[in-house]
Amino acid sequence: MNKIRESEVDYSVVIPVYYNEGLLTETMNTIKNDVIARNPDLSCEVIFVDDGSGDGSFGELLKIYEENINTVKVIKLTRNFGQVNALHAGFSYAHGKCIIAISADGQDPPVLINDMLKAYFQEHFEIVACERQSRDESLYRSLTSKIFYAMIKKLSFQNMPIGGFDFILLGRRVIDILIKNREAHSFLQGQILWTGFKTKFIKYERKKRKMGTSRWTFGKKLTYLIDGVMSYSFFPIRLISLIGIIFAFLGFFYAIFIFFFKIIGGIPIKGWAPIMIILLVVAGIQMLMLGIIGEYLWRTLAQVRYRDPFIIEAIYDDSKSTDMDAA
Repeated sequence: MNKIRESEVDYSVVIPVYYNEGLLTETMNTIKNDVIARNPDLSCEVIFVDDGSGDGSFGELLKIYEENINTVKVIKLTRNFGQVNALHAGFSYAHGKCIIAISADGQDPPVLINDMLKAYFQEHFEIVACERQSRDESLYRSLTSKIFYAMIKKLSFQNMPIGGFDFILLGRRVIDILIKNREAHSFLQGQILWTGFKTKFIKYERKKRKMGTSRWTFGKKLTYLIDGVMSYSFFPIRLISLIGIIFAFLGFFYAIFIFFFKIIGGIPIKGWAPIMIILLVVAGIQMLMLGIIGEYLWRTLAQVRYRDPFIIEAIYDDSKSTDMDAA
């Protein structure tokens, strides 16, 4: 269920929070000094979404809220629902004509929001995405990210920037579409590019994380990659068909091969080993195919269940905390 916007502001900044204790106050102060103060003619709200953090992040958020009660909202989810769902929670309760999503760890420079607001209000871009041109991160994280987005670009979205993007501005038209077309196991960048709205890319260098460690593990990257490919590409299903055709032809020619040598006086290949090799290879391919089909069935089941992507425990807004049962 979406919240009706009682009053509209010019822009909302949505920040998902997950184990970011010690970084949040600085992030808020930077937004105040580098963005809000530089745009006095534009009204702003900052929405922090606590995605089930197990550290002191929520306590720090409450202090930020108390110090900026006219600007800041805090949404607390009941548990960790994932970054994309936390963003959707913020989108659903934002009042802005446009919404900016930015990380809480200080790696994305808030000063770029000024250029994003200009692109939206003056140049009329409905989507403004900050493309990571380079990363001040380890070789491992940089390499895995490049591979991730290269595969998405090849298999799903040709207009996906090779550096990827998470730091984005979305106009209200895009936000309303994202909320309306809610997907289970959603791939947010894909949903955004899928809308087809006019997009501006701004290149920037992603900064090194000042403290703490990233929770964006290899396993989460792999899951997100599968979401992106299976949600917006026919490649896995077509791969199954292609493998099936190849093995059918191989089996047909192998049968002709055996039949021919049987006629002329014997079978050249005998014994247990070659039979087991063929059985194991074919069985392995079949299990892979069943796994791909199972992924599609599971995603279809998750979609038709239409469960809430997030559950809100409380909203801190205008000196009031409101308990919520569900999104």
